[in-house]
Amino acid sequence: MPANSLRHVLDGYKVLDFTRYVAGPTATLMMAEMGAEVIKVEPAPGGVPSRRFPIARNGRSGYFVQHNRGKQSLCIDARTPDGKTILCDLIPKVDVVVENFAPGVIGRLGLGYEVVSALNPRAIMCSVSSFGQKGPLSALTGYDWSGAAYGGVAHMIGEPDGPPLVPQVALGDVSTGVHAMGAIVCALLARERTGKGQYLDIALLDTYFHHHEADVQMASLSGGEFKPKRSGRHSFYVAPAGIFKAREGYIIVFAFEDHHWAALCDLVGRPELTRDSRLANSAARVKNLDEVIRVIEGWFASMPSDEAALAALRERRIPHAPVLTVDEAMRHPHLRERGTIRRVRDRLLGELELPGFALRFSDYPPLELEAPLLGEHNEAILTGYLGYAAARVRELERRGVLQSAAS
Repeated sequence: MPANSLRHVLDGYKVLDFTRYVAGPTATLMMAEMGAEVIKVEPAPGGVPSRRFPIARNGRSGYFVQHNRGKQSLCIDARTPDGKTILCDLIPKVDVVVENFAPGVIGRLGLGYEVVSALNPRAIMCSVSSFGQKGPLSALTGYDWSGAAYGGVAHMIGEPDGPPLVPQVALGDVSTGVHAMGAIVCALLARERTGKGQYLDIALLDTYFHHHEADVQMASLSGGEFKPKRSGRHSFYVAPAGIFKAREGYIIVFAFEDHHWAALCDLVGRPELTRDSRLANSAARVKNLDEVIRVIEGWFASMPSDEAALAALRERRIPHAPVLTVDEAMRHPHLRERGTIRRVRDRLLGELELPGFALRFSDYPPLELEAPLLGEHNEAILTGYLGYAAARVRELERRGVLQSAAS
């Protein structure tokens, strides 16, 4: 198919999506954003639990809409013989199967990889879980913060003498979904070369542990002498690199490279600090962090406003950023111009703002997508993919094998 006839880069690929909440739905949402046809399999009668998450309006969950735009809803009772038959018949029609049940659940439904591969040897099957399909923790259930805890990430967040903290965003879930999407697309590329599908085991814990950009190698190379620990608002291994109190709010400054440090010292009117042996390099500044904080926060306090301080940092090209609230970030002109914050229209919620698609393609503008109503596409999927008559679909809905918002 010529590139200019594609809706987006994954146009034509078909995905059977058994996911719920955030990690798995992120993977399939990103594929939908790139043009893939995603069939979201929802359990009858009520659909996935996120349909009932706040904030809701007109019986519609903003949480569900955010994570499931661009997908088709097939609401089905997979425990019935007819439901199981439908799902098995769909597997040969798709390229990818994604699930994020606890390990073993998809197998007990009779849809494990052995079955999927037998029905469709070209299928890519991706299982997303908290701790992976194998290993001592694999049987445990968990959510985002479970990975942060077991992965040593929560231990690294907070003040040195305070309790560990967790990020108040789905950092692990979303990252795991992105990792899963990347693995799926690479497996599809491999299939183009080999003709064979394969199984992908993507774990939240593996993803969280991957976020340690320095801690693990420092602990390893020191023979255990170095013990990574939380250090509050500032980096524990380079300085200055942290959150500083300004006149009105908080500002992050990264000036650990010597040329940035020299520019900062000149800016604050203390050029002699570059010759001070206590502050001569990043390692020395880490040891004397209290003095670094005193100098920088003293300068911030002397400025007429935070905006004046930010303008001065911008002029010297010293890496920095104001710590914005969610509301402030949503209003920021840069985020709005790039589509990082996107205004969408939902048929029940009306207009709302959501995080935009983070990937940018020169040949493809963002797609306009809508989240499905419960079982909205039952008939379209079964007639289009499997050749069912419309009357048979309605009969399955009457028997409860299929469920829809209207049935």
